[in-house]
Amino acid sequence: MKLVIHSLIALSTLIHTGVAAPSTASQTPNIIVFLVDDMGVMDTSVPMLVDALGHPERHPLNDWYRTPSMERLAARGIRFSQFYAQSVCSPTRTSLMTGQNAARHRVTNWIAPAQNNAGSHGPTNWKWKGLGNSDITLPRALRDAGYRTVHIGKAHFGPKGSEGADPVNIGFDINIAGYCWGQPKSYFSEDHFGNHPKYSNPTHNIPHLQKHYGRGTFLSEALTREATNQIAQSVKDGKPFYLNFAHYAVHSPFQGDPRFTAHYADSKNPVSAQAFATLIEGIDKSLGDILDELERLGIAENTLILFLGDNGTDAPLGGERAVACAAPLRGKKATCYEGGMRVPFIAAWAKPNPSNPLQSRFPITPNTMQTQLGTVMDVFPTVLDAAGVSTPPAHVLDGSSLRTLLTAAKDPSRKEVFLMHYPHKHRSSYFTSYRSGDWKLIHHYNPDNPAKPTQELFNLTTDPSEKNNLANTNPEQVRAMLQGMAQQLENEDALYPIDKEGNPLKPQVAGP
Repeated sequence: MKLVIHSLIALSTLIHTGVAAPSTASQTPNIIVFLVDDMGVMDTSVPMLVDALGHPERHPLNDWYRTPSMERLAARGIRFSQFYAQSVCSPTRTSLMTGQNAARHRVTNWIAPAQNNAGSHGPTNWKWKGLGNSDITLPRALRDAGYRTVHIGKAHFGPKGSEGADPVNIGFDINIAGYCWGQPKSYFSEDHFGNHPKYSNPTHNIPHLQKHYGRGTFLSEALTREATNQIAQSVKDGKPFYLNFAHYAVHSPFQGDPRFTAHYADSKNPVSAQAFATLIEGIDKSLGDILDELERLGIAENTLILFLGDNGTDAPLGGERAVACAAPLRGKKATCYEGGMRVPFIAAWAKPNPSNPLQSRFPITPNTMQTQLGTVMDVFPTVLDAAGVSTPPAHVLDGSSLRTLLTAAKDPSRKEVFLMHYPHKHRSSYFTSYRSGDWKLIHHYNPDNPAKPTQELFNLTTDPSEKNNLANTNPEQVRAMLQGMAQQLENEDALYPIDKEGNPLKPQVAGP
């Protein structure tokens, strides 16, 4: 009955919006968004950064991680050296679902499972209940166009008891393992992934995986098996599919994946860092298994894969604001620096074939690097573009299709701008980061002393590690950047940190 209702809703939507549904799966691409939790741009053996000439450049962290499947995918597609996400998870996940910046969709912080965690000076009316069944989302747009929409893994779209807690309520036909939790209690099937009766407090317990309990199956592997089953079912049903495959790894707790612990046993790095590396390798194994399954089923040529992380790295290597766990970049997850918001992004057809009609219509140049800036807001319009589906009417997008960039060409119509707005408390608190061209401004609202906001200014071309704050010596550049930042915040109807009286602390631009 549920499937019939969904079909009737889809037919009604098509009639009223004019979106053309695909006639057969072979005429429409399958789409996999492979999302890794807390994976930064340096958490891979694939060189994601470039030298002064724009060529891929290896760094020591690339030699620490073992990711042959990511190397395999990168050889088949294009990777971005400057791809940005929000600095924490729920804002990015909402941006992926909506194509909007966090300042606009207002899910500006990670969503706590049971309460509004705005912070002492955060806007209390931020969208802490997350997405709901009335929101326009990517899976809903694709389902209305005839896709079978599947979510597997971490959701974190809404708190416990909310509509968004279950991905089925935001447009997915199927949800496996997605709920309100942002991390697992345990990666081990012996612990029932957090559901074992030995736990007196039933939190962070991953649902829908009972058949894997007690079988020695690590969580990443259990999710991969569920993903391959759903891909096979979609092929059996003869429907194109959109799979939002969102791993819980590599989020803490840093429990070593026993399949790979021997690879790091002789390392001088801390045990927690070794465990993190095994989680990365488990993700890589998952990607390889998906690629193998697509080839086994004969659908690799018709399947587009977008691989990315949801925020900067949380690798337990070095300090939060140091050049360490994301070296040569500074900082990590939840900070205002590049290590907190730069993520890996690889786009590829699972099996390149230029003569394939789908690939001819949406080409990707294999084994290439794109240095032009991309963001998580671009995923929504890119997926719809590849699928031949129109953007829902009246839906405002902050991203745009990456179609041109995926051919390794430059797109002069795109602005080299990224705004990351975080009006809450975390490792970096109450800030807006504004990237424009070579320059990056970080505005600290300082709500405990609102009369004295501060700025940091960096030239990312000459100082990618953000070591030299140029704010005091370049006041005109600060003013120009602050003006652009303030205008974008207003355009996106942003919410701001508040002072002790509850007044919003908007950035003030000094006169000429």
